[in-house]
Amino acid sequence: MPYGARLAATMTKRLGRECVYTPSARLALYLALRRWCRPGGRVLMSPVNDDVILFVVLAAGLRPVMAPVSVWDGNIDPAAVPDSTWREVDAVLTTNLYGVPDRVVELRRRCEQLGIPLIEDAAHAIGSHVDGQPIGTFGTAAAFSLSKHVAAMAGGFLAVEDARTRRELELLRDDLLAPRRLREDLTVTLRPLARSAVRTLRLVRPVWRTMQHLGLLERDDFRMELHAPRLSDSARSAPSLAAYEPWVRVDLHGFRTRHGSFVRGQLGLRMCRLDEDLARRRAGVLLLAGTAWAPAPLHERTVHHGPLPLFRVPLLVHGRDALLERLVDHGMVCGYVYDPPLDDYAGGEFVEPSPAPAAARWFASHVLPADPLLARRVVGALTKEGVATARPAVPAPAVRDTTPPAPLGQ
Repeated sequence: MPYGARLAATMTKRLGRECVYTPSARLALYLALRRWCRPGGRVLMSPVNDDVILFVVLAAGLRPVMAPVSVWDGNIDPAAVPDSTWREVDAVLTTNLYGVPDRVVELRRRCEQLGIPLIEDAAHAIGSHVDGQPIGTFGTAAAFSLSKHVAAMAGGFLAVEDARTRRELELLRDDLLAPRRLREDLTVTLRPLARSAVRTLRLVRPVWRTMQHLGLLERDDFRMELHAPRLSDSARSAPSLAAYEPWVRVDLHGFRTRHGSFVRGQLGLRMCRLDEDLARRRAGVLLLAGTAWAPAPLHERTVHHGPLPLFRVPLLVHGRDALLERLVDHGMVCGYVYDPPLDDYAGGEFVEPSPAPAAARWFASHVLPADPLLARRVVGALTKEGVATARPAVPAPAVRDTTPPAPLGQ
């Protein structure tokens, strides 16, 4: 039986597509890029994205092309991408940032016209739908993350269109897996329990401050250090996951470790609670989308079609950076801030800059990714801090139907 077959079967049943289990979403994405993109190809993507994803694209031997984005959600704005760019890209990579769906209908149409693959990064978007169809079923392939939705520290999937492709990717995955290590299995098992204990005992502030003081955090800022000379040297080996591993492994050192049956069993138990988790997220989104800090399109979508089960709710605020520090004193550490945009972060040597960078810069500097599972605490803290709402100086776009076709779990 293939590695992780039971977990993959569970996701296949849920999504309606063939799935390959991977130790992480970043490995799943690497598999997709290697399978559908030739080395040297150009990949259109949002500059408001995790820097790890940038390095995954580089590791696959590809050139990241930064797209113009919507100032309301940080996802690709297909209409703003120049025709000259469309003619030159070899693939499109979505973000579904924080679980807010990309404009996948338009992106799929463009990709079909051009004969290029649409690869969905659905790490934030398990449970999100567009026109009644799940995110992860629009493109050629889609990468999912369990760690974002079931409080795990491992686990991902690559969803594909047919069983033959799945079997090919299982073989490619097996070649990339690192040997199982007992220490890594224990870390994956115990870290979620430790994190839960810290929150339950209200120790977030002292633990976080201590980690900062002792230098135990891998990032000193929102972005990891680029190490440009080393990154340039690594390009000579691309495509190569091993050459880029110092960057790709940040925040998840076991991203390609072959975890044992105990870890996979724990993930299976956590997946059984996925619908419960998504329901709790919807409840939190319903509360946060009704606040003054919520983007207008998110508020309208929630009013007319119900709340999405977002991984984070993108609130728009003034003074975001200072606010993040103050929120630690309220017992909340808000991660997943992708600032500055990737083209400003990496520069023209490593990416093709966006032709219209202003929207990405504005959104990245104003967005506060709020955990919907902590919605009431977030509202209380922002109210107490007197946080001012930020609004872009552009009209809000029309809202698409994101309602799932049936009750959760059906």
